Amino acid sequence: MTDAHREIERKLRVDALFRLPPLTELEGVQSVEAQPTVTLHNHYFDTPDLRLFRWGITLRRREGGGDEGWHLKIPVGDADSGARDEIRAPLQPELPEELRGLITAFVRDEEPVPLVTLRTERTPYLLHDESGVVRGELVDDSVTVLDGHRTVAMFRELEVEAVPDVDGFLDEDFIDHVAEALAECGAVASTMSKAATALGPRTLAPPDIPTLPWPRRRDPVGDTVHVFLAQHVRRLILEDLRVRRDLPDAVHQMRVNARRLRSGLKAFRTFIDPEVADHLRVELGWMASGLGEARDAEVLGERLDQHAQELPMPQAREAQEIVDAHVRLRVAEGALDAGAVLNSDRYRALLVELVAVAQRPPLTHAAEQPSGKALTAALTKSTTRLEHAVAALSTDGPAEPWHEARIVAKRARYLAEACAPVLGKRTRTLAATLAEVTDVLGTHHDAHIAQLTLAALAREADGVGGFALGMLQQVEVSAERADRREFERLWPSVTRAVRRTRE
Repeated sequence: MTDAHREIERKLRVDALFRLPPLTELEGVQSVEAQPTVTLHNHYFDTPDLRLFRWGITLRRREGGGDEGWHLKIPVGDADSGARDEIRAPLQPELPEELRGLITAFVRDEEPVPLVTLRTERTPYLLHDESGVVRGELVDDSVTVLDGHRTVAMFRELEVEAVPDVDGFLDEDFIDHVAEALAECGAVASTMSKAATALGPRTLAPPDIPTLPWPRRRDPVGDTVHVFLAQHVRRLILEDLRVRRDLPDAVHQMRVNARRLRSGLKAFRTFIDPEVADHLRVELGWMASGLGEARDAEVLGERLDQHAQELPMPQAREAQEIVDAHVRLRVAEGALDAGAVLNSDRYRALLVELVAVAQRPPLTHAAEQPSGKALTAALTKSTTRLEHAVAALSTDGPAEPWHEARIVAKRARYLAEACAPVLGKRTRTLAATLAEVTDVLGTHHDAHIAQLTLAALAREADGVGGFALGMLQQVEVSAERADRREFERLWPSVTRAVRRTRE
């Protein structure tokens, strides 16, 4: 079993002769509780090319102390903020499968191996505020870098870490005051971990997919394609971690990012090796489909539970019971499908391929033309296709053309969002208006799926349940019609935005 908690700390480097000031004289510190000195043996793991360190992730096995075991530390927000989530697993010889799963997207086809061992003599001090509450812990660490039994380096470090109160609150101001006071005494603030210090400057290299600047209109469109791919593969890797940690909205965001990648690979197919683009689109579609069942079921359940409240109480209760049982089954099955996808060799192979393409896209000769010209042409083609799809819609017509228009509109939106950093304000405006209509078309599609689901459930229900589900289905029919009217109201704003991008 793993255990996770938020860690906020400040690191300071000091020399061997540095003397701690009287800690009770530091701002906010009322009393100090010295703890026994402990010896820690930390074995740090990574791939030979330091894939984890370069993403700001630390993996270690600790022996000794009250928190011995496996520790995985993940940055939160700004990498230099000092905030990290630490996920712990019990001490065992091999890397626990739970932690191995969490780092899959970062290490992919490589296996973490032990790179360095540090022996730390740690003297901790608990820092109490004026109310007697422990707000922080100061540790004085004397660190020895080991190569087997041989000492290769030594250094000393102070860490001030916030300690949560009974409500889980971490007082950053408190540890900042303590760290500033120590700095005034000669300590030097640092953001480099002990292991990074031992391994050297290689740990400061950018991750295998760095954040790239967007090119200008006159730069080759291949540069734009490169930034697009790097941006979305990077997001996919980060969302993989959030999905495995079961964080809110993670599955949805990972699927959206996969769709954006698929859409971009189709829109930019002229500029990328088409065989590579088509293969990746197939694999991304498989991945997104495997992740989607549980999330789609949850969205459907929330929608139907909300709309059931519009029914009289007996029918509302009857419909909700049937729907909730159906949703629970689909969520459970979907969770198994998602786990099978994320833990499969096929998915790991896809990650390897995506990273390789994001690092060095297989561009065609067409990618040498200026970004401004090439992107404008691609956007015109996409919006023209959307205009044709919308022209085929009828307020009273079947749902299928509306579903097709939704897919075309999403592709146009994703393309506009990808082009906006290069093409500028008018394209950003187009992307925003397309976002409005795709949201409406998305809820329209949800209404249609809800009707199909309710009809199928009604065929299996008894008379009372079938009647309640039929009433709920009529609510969804009304919602679908309302979405069509809202789309018709919004569409003129899209046509105006499209016209401006073509001027």
